[in-house]
Amino acid sequence: MPTFATPFVRFARYLLLALAAIGTVTVVFLVLIVLTDGAGSGIAAWLTTLGVASCAALWRGRGRGWVGRLVSCLPVVVAATLTASVCIPTVPTARRTPPALPFAATQHWNLATGSRVAVYHYPPAAQGTRHPVPLVYLNGGPVRGIPVLDHRFLQLLARQGYDVYAYEQAGGGRSDLLPMDQYTISRTVRDLEAFIRHLHRGKVDVLGFSSGAVVLTRALTVPSVAAQLHRAIIAEPGPTDGPTSRISGHKGRPSARGLAPGVTGPRSMHVPRYAVAFGLMRLGLLTPETGLIGQAEGDNAFTAADLGSDTASAYCARDAHRIPSENTQQNFSFSPAASLRIEQTVKDAPSIASQLRRSKTPAMLMIAECSSQIRQWETAVLANDPAIERTQYMPKVGHHMWNGLDDNNGRAAAVITAFLQGKPAPLPNYPTREQIPAFLRDHK
Repeated sequence: MPTFATPFVRFARYLLLALAAIGTVTVVFLVLIVLTDGAGSGIAAWLTTLGVASCAALWRGRGRGWVGRLVSCLPVVVAATLTASVCIPTVPTARRTPPALPFAATQHWNLATGSRVAVYHYPPAAQGTRHPVPLVYLNGGPVRGIPVLDHRFLQLLARQGYDVYAYEQAGGGRSDLLPMDQYTISRTVRDLEAFIRHLHRGKVDVLGFSSGAVVLTRALTVPSVAAQLHRAIIAEPGPTDGPTSRISGHKGRPSARGLAPGVTGPRSMHVPRYAVAFGLMRLGLLTPETGLIGQAEGDNAFTAADLGSDTASAYCARDAHRIPSENTQQNFSFSPAASLRIEQTVKDAPSIASQLRRSKTPAMLMIAECSSQIRQWETAVLANDPAIERTQYMPKVGHHMWNGLDDNNGRAAAVITAFLQGKPAPLPNYPTREQIPAFLRDHK
């Protein structure tokens, strides 16, 4: 019995040692990826790891025959093969922009800042009242293409007589990329100013959603930009500066996160190269400028399914099993590295509270009942901007308030158009500045 069991014991011992060696080599490789910031598509870390591991295996196999030395090197070969997959692109490394939309022409404007952005124009309907002030839309993201759902909502506003313009931030959608170090929150504000000046239509109304609302809020603190704004609609803003980003608090009513069916479709996170790159970037262990993957390659690799539960978090729990398709696979575009970099510049930014308190641009704040944003991010804007004339607490909707479900688009449009036309609000002015403490205390 002992004789029969001996080969199995030896094999099990070798297998455990081999797995430990493979794991050690992989960990060393990942550490070197971080230390070298992915230099040379990860090749620098891979070659260094392979060299060190090979020397260690040969030293361990010294004095053995060629079979023994080969067995000692086998875990290194396996580890080298596994880690090599992190260094090999599986998508094009040159920018692949989405095809043209079937329902909207794409223009490209060269802004004074140097950005070349994709622009969409929805002229007002031929019949009915036409409103003279253009309406500019700033989508969420940041550095994300405008979803088809948003295009449909902008078309609804155009049918109600508004001359609607939207553009995708530099690096997002069909807009040209920037060098990675130029993606900053201040650059997005300058691009907004340059876009309005390029429009040559005088003052404009601006609707900013999510990260677009952050851009708009910060624009209100820059006199040269604020002078170009007629009215501002701040919808579901995220943190606007460093102090705000560090605020902890609660979110709105329960969202569909964790309740909705899993998102289907290809995921870049199932590919070792992009799982490592995006994962380490999200952890802050790789910089957005990493040499592991280029900006264009990262854009090409990232898919709508990679957003996972983030999409579900934009809807109320009651809508978990009927979340609409926000986009088409062809139109989806998101730049994870550029987005992270802009978010970091927001976190590093000093407080804008004192500048915001001098704002005179008439503004409205929109808050969703099932918001996935921290409430204090939104109430901080209300508390500091004295020119916010009304707040509209939108019932029965999540972060993505115009989503095509039920009458949500019509209700959002009614709130927006009433403010732009200076008409009475369709919903109560809630919360007011004085009601902020109670609003937070009641976990609304």
